[in-house]
Amino acid sequence: MGLLWCLVSAACFGAMGVFGKLAFAAGVSPDALLLIRFTLAAVILGTAAALRPGRRRRSGAAPSGRRAGRPAAVVAVAILLGAVGYAAQAGLYFAALQRMDASLLSLLLYTYPVMVTVAAVALGRDHLTRRRTVALVVASAGTVLVLVGAGTGRLDGWGALLAVGSAATYTVYILVSDTVVDRLAPVTLSALVMAGAAGTFGIRAVLTGGVELGFGPAGWVWLAAIAVVSTVVAMLAFFAGLQSTGPSTAAILSTFEPVVTTTLATLTLGDQLTPLQLVGGLLVLAAVVVLQLRTARPTPPRAPGTPRVDRASGAPAAGDGGPGTSVAGSR
Repeated sequence: MGLLWCLVSAACFGAMGVFGKLAFAAGVSPDALLLIRFTLAAVILGTAAALRPGRRRRSGAAPSGRRAGRPAAVVAVAILLGAVGYAAQAGLYFAALQRMDASLLSLLLYTYPVMVTVAAVALGRDHLTRRRTVALVVASAGTVLVLVGAGTGRLDGWGALLAVGSAATYTVYILVSDTVVDRLAPVTLSALVMAGAAGTFGIRAVLTGGVELGFGPAGWVWLAAIAVVSTVVAMLAFFAGLQSTGPSTAAILSTFEPVVTTTLATLTLGDQLTPLQLVGGLLVLAAVVVLQLRTARPTPPRAPGTPRVDRASGAPAAGDGGPGTSVAGSR
């Protein structure tokens, strides 16, 4: 089920670029989009965390190999992750989306799985096995083929710079967030990160004189889709998948996102899939099959206190010494 949850998450995240374009077309400004997205997500996730207290981690159980942080300090770090890291990444993403096609933005953003995998290996928190290397290369090549020719306009230089900056910021966010991922339940952590990001954009709105909310019902529909489908559902599905696949596998599986973006752009924005893009989509799906062959074998139950292991590599999985692909979602 881990692979399926990762793909569900990828599909939800992949729809966000198209939802964003439709929201812009309905008169929603980037500032309003970001403020409403994170505020709605924080309310929904905060409510879910409050209604499911049994899912919170025991405060006295420190993760293996980690230093146990004070609860107040952990909460502060989680809020700062949203207020600084996630807010910066999302701000760069939607600024880039204003300047370039959603498919081209996806191409540049999806340098981040490579960054994550390379960083995890460089830090000694994961292993780059032969099968994983092949899957990463095949998935990356497929992503390029899917997105070649998807953009109808010129590549905007500033937009490209913003997109690469979004990918780099997200990579740093992942590495820093690894310090608190085991100290809070996923829903609680996600709610705090969303609240931190909402706070940043709320302060920005106050300092800049507020945000324009005069758009019509269509704008609210696309905002709700971004907040619920491409933030809350995508995030929780990713957590469910990450628990059993491990960080690098989840990063590679996330290359399914641009396939979804391009397909939805074809159906809603008038883009056309070319034979080359279809071949690229098949390559991405082939990489998913390669990973499934590795991760389908059942994992025996582990004793309490034993670090969870990534079944594909034998390395510590996310939350057990290795950085996850995402702690509170992405984009």
